[in-house]
Amino acid sequence: MVRRSFGVVRGAAGASVPTVLLLLVFVLVSQTARAQSTIFNIPSTDTVAKGKGYFEFDYLPQSPGPDEGASTQIFNPRLLIGLPKNIEVGINVPIYHNGDSDPSSLSYIQPNVKMKFYSDDAKGVAASAGVISNFPLNETSSQLPFALVYGNLSKKVGKAGPRFTAGPYGVIAKQDDPNKVTFAGTRGGVLLGYEQPIAGRFSFVADWFSGKNSVGYFTPGVSITLPHNGLLNAGYSIGNDSWADSNATKNRYWFFYYGVTFP
Repeated sequence: MVRRSFGVVRGAAGASVPTVLLLLVFVLVSQTARAQSTIFNIPSTDTVAKGKGYFEFDYLPQSPGPDEGASTQIFNPRLLIGLPKNIEVGINVPIYHNGDSDPSSLSYIQPNVKMKFYSDDAKGVAASAGVISNFPLNETSSQLPFALVYGNLSKKVGKAGPRFTAGPYGVIAKQDDPNKVTFAGTRGGVLLGYEQPIAGRFSFVADWFSGKNSVGYFTPGVSITLPHNGLLNAGYSIGNDSWADSNATKNRYWFFYYGVTFP
């Protein structure tokens, strides 16, 4: 799902669209859903508490890199604010950089909102729903916006047991211009998550978006709770079509992020 070459793709009318745009739309990924409280990629049922804020910075280097040329790196700062009634609003600004491309970077802005509409701590059950939109900040003549909508349900087993998350998602993407790139691949599927405390501050976490599309990744890793309301996650994102066509796209990334809740 990440670019390998930087030629052009022909639209239905014969005009050219940079291949980098089409392939980077696939990478929107893992980052499309990163706009909210998440496990790695999928939205969790958690929301930022009323009056609190959450800042996070993600770094995803492509690994392995392409057979030729530079690897892609993703930088993603994001901010969330907690509102009354278990609602959070947020924004993130993912930047996709590859020194061999022209332009060398593509940037996006992703405003979003999520509401946890059900919670029963005694039973360990919660449910939420939300929408995440995506708008290009550069190369706007070749790209179109889209939105991802979802619902999810989580169940925690016992006081120290695992928490499971599952739900459907769908994508709204208007493809009204054959010479512009929008969300690539299937327009819906399921999301799954698993969180298991290991010892102390350490937990094993994993999540998955189904579908061979812009968000279709499986990401296992570890989560470490840090002092002063900090959180560090480290994992490896594997695209659902990672080995298709001799893995021409090499859509696999190390995934590191640090987040902190304030004040």
